[in-house]
Amino acid sequence: MSELVRRDPRKEWIARNRLHPQHLEILAEIGGNAVSTEWMGPNGLMRRNLHAVGFMGPNGIRRIDRSGASHAAHTNARSSQSQDARRSVSISDPAFMIAVVPDMAGGRLSPHDRDLLGMARQLADANPDQPGAVLAIVFGEHKESAFDEAGVDRLLSLEGEQFDGYTPENRIAALQGVDRDVSPRHWLLPDSNQGGGELGRRLSVRLGERAATQVWQVEADSDSATGWRCTTRGAAGSTDVVRALPRVVIALAECADPVSETRHAAEIIELSQELPNVLGRIEDIGEVAVDPASVSLAEAEFILSAGNGVKDWDNYHHAAEVLGATKGASRVAVDDGHMPRDRQVGATGTWVSARVYVAVGISGAIQHLQGIQTCEKVVAINLDEGCDMVKRADLAVIGDANAILAALVKRVEQYRAEQEENRDAA
Repeated sequence: MSELVRRDPRKEWIARNRLHPQHLEILAEIGGNAVSTEWMGPNGLMRRNLHAVGFMGPNGIRRIDRSGASHAAHTNARSSQSQDARRSVSISDPAFMIAVVPDMAGGRLSPHDRDLLGMARQLADANPDQPGAVLAIVFGEHKESAFDEAGVDRLLSLEGEQFDGYTPENRIAALQGVDRDVSPRHWLLPDSNQGGGELGRRLSVRLGERAATQVWQVEADSDSATGWRCTTRGAAGSTDVVRALPRVVIALAECADPVSETRHAAEIIELSQELPNVLGRIEDIGEVAVDPASVSLAEAEFILSAGNGVKDWDNYHHAAEVLGATKGASRVAVDDGHMPRDRQVGATGTWVSARVYVAVGISGAIQHLQGIQTCEKVVAINLDEGCDMVKRADLAVIGDANAILAALVKRVEQYRAEQEENRDAA
């Protein structure tokens, strides 16, 4: 038998084309698994997938894909496994604690929070003989039910009116109480504009620690006093600074891989001491009402975006007003004159990072998909169940876009009317 390596040009082309329906299947065949990062090239050289999750980028940054492709890859690779197949981990007597204060935007763990918990697990699990526990501290009521899958061993929920709204002084006083009661080895907070960045800086001052901000990587270092070193962004992000890992760490998104293989106890605990009452000097007088139409696409958290599939534009504009969403559009809708140019979403328009992105009648051109790759949740409303937007979406609704929008508006208005009646009855 000939020892020559026979090539299939078509399979090689599909392996390079991430949008091809058989892309993951061919990668699995060539590389041995559905998330392969290497395969044999046409000249016998190994080719690398620069977009693969876990690939180290040109500046040493680990790739953590938010485009949804990695989610599909893991889904296909583990289609025969259920969530219960995760390895259960229970740490009854931890040697130390790693405290994490997630943002919990909207009452749930954000991707940034999960990355932070992944870093906490990296610190806690470094020494198998003396494992540490990850303590998550949550303020107020939440809707999260997957703390165990995110890597949390202990969960401390601090509720009360003193933590509602913008109350940094009360929260810092509570974290100081946790520090006295638990004495964590490290404090981890997200370097975000959701409150974690400010809270972390305030906490470091109260604890008398020199915090590390904009951390994007931690590594074991035997020469360091703490056994770890961290790499942070400096000079407006133009350079990296390496230093010993301090006690307070304020980390960027994608600082570590989120937990995906284990399920932890997420045991609810309480403090042994009562939290002090703090007379705050800051009073939260509520949120300022903002017209969604005045919010720029780059800053919007909820976007209702329209494409060529929208025929009744009055219905679309009414739906955006009722839902309180910022309006967006595909390039086709803008070129046809239905929406202004500053509302165009995509690589040729505005890159968006909304928490919820609803694509109405948008097929999903590559430029558009590039522009929404950092969106947290994508909902697609489309007639074509095989279009690229439906493949990218976390939730897809197949049907006529105009009829679905009308039904959605009717249901929202009905719900609000019922809520108003209940308030009047009370």
